[in-house]
Amino acid sequence: MSSSSSSSSSARASASASSSGGSSSSSSLMRSSLARSKSSSNSSSENLPPRTLARVAREVKGLLENPPDGVRLVLDLDTGMPSSLDNLVAEIEGPTGTPFEGKYFQLKLVLSVDFPASPPRGFFLTKIYHPNVDSSTGAICVNTLKKDWTSTTTFSHVLSVIRCLLIVPFPESSLNDEAGKLFMDSYGEYSRRARLMADV
Repeated sequence: MSSSSSSSSSARASASASSSGGSSSSSSLMRSSLARSKSSSNSSSENLPPRTLARVAREVKGLLENPPDGVRLVLDLDTGMPSSLDNLVAEIEGPTGTPFEGKYFQLKLVLSVDFPASPPRGFFLTKIYHPNVDSSTGAICVNTLKKDWTSTTTFSHVLSVIRCLLIVPFPESSLNDEAGKLFMDSYGEYSRRARLMADV
């Protein structure tokens, strides 16, 4: 079994358990997650303004109750909530008809202290062969996290766009030049290499 698919069952089970607990349970878990984020010495979420933390908490609640197609948050098994509100980890299911079909890929959105004035940074944690993903760092290049970002852009939209990027890459703004060139010149070879890495 590949590393990209082995974590999918626990993450999906955690998300389902959290979203089925009702509004009072969700509110309680949200307070718990906020407390964990504020008290953790390893997390910069304690530096996020209270208004920002409240917004992130609302968006997380929305993602748990109504996640985009093929997207789930990765949750802390003890709290049923994200481990950190400034370092959100999600799991994306490879879209049908792509080299990534049937595989699962984890990514993270890293929030800075001036969020939402500035966009989060996106990184794939699972290795993936893709024109718009840096092969060394996992950094994601997508306009939604750059010039198209606005302070009202939601995590749900960001995650949906990143999943769509697996269907239609933009080799013109590639971070992996080799993958971008192959996508343009030989889609068959690009697909073969992308499937090969997804199977690792």
